[in-house]
Amino acid sequence: MKDSLFILLQHLLPQHLLSRAVGYLAESRCNWIKRPFIKTFAKRYGVNMSEALIEDLEQYDNFNAFFTRALKPDIRPLDEAAVVSPADGEISQIGTLQYGRILQAKGRGYGLSTLLGGHADLAEHFIHGSFATIYLSPSDYHRVHMPITGTLRESIYVPGDLYSVNQTTAKGVDNLFARNERLITIFDTEQGPMAMILVGAMIVAGIETVWGGQVAPPTKNSWRIDHQKPVEPIILQQGEEMGRFKLGSTVILLFGKDAIDWSASLQADDPVRLGQQMSG
Repeated sequence: MKDSLFILLQHLLPQHLLSRAVGYLAESRCNWIKRPFIKTFAKRYGVNMSEALIEDLEQYDNFNAFFTRALKPDIRPLDEAAVVSPADGEISQIGTLQYGRILQAKGRGYGLSTLLGGHADLAEHFIHGSFATIYLSPSDYHRVHMPITGTLRESIYVPGDLYSVNQTTAKGVDNLFARNERLITIFDTEQGPMAMILVGAMIVAGIETVWGGQVAPPTKNSWRIDHQKPVEPIILQQGEEMGRFKLGSTVILLFGKDAIDWSASLQADDPVRLGQQMSG
């Protein structure tokens, strides 16, 4: 009953209006707004500030600065693996694509082409390939890093809904990740093409990349950018930051057929840490 009510509220709430309002408050530098906002959040979710580069909550200019806080150097060493976890979080699902569909939760899946904004030319690279979906909870570190060294080929912004992306909605909302607002990035790597998809969610105030800044504005217009034309290509090394969420959400990784093998020890609901081995 509790889960059903939560799902119903997801359908009824003004998702974008609520998210943009929270985003406005999260950028506020007023002490009477930011201080209680930050302190209450840190206490409620048990945020481990001992790992943060700036441990003092009072030193953050606003809530978003706190939420996207940097970690201390070398606190997340990279395992020796072709593919490592791009973020701290929890594996929602992991495995191989079946008939062009990705597992969302037990008994639920969604189409690869739909996830990729309807771009069939992109979907061809990943049919029968591998996927991993990583959920970032409110208490997690919210910068996203490269799981493997890659050269950015293109990026696509797809407007959409802003449902929450926790396990409750994954089990109860059809096509969740393929209907939410998202940024799709395609990288060329030693393991072939990789799609790295940053999915927006309820009260996520924005999605940013290191090369373009904020790329998920309140707009209904989609866009697709070819990044192969610049004189200086955008090359990001394994472990290097590629983007961040202003409030938490989900990262989806896609690789082509036979490109990688996920570590046998990784299962749905397993916690993962940035830099942790993901490929066997």
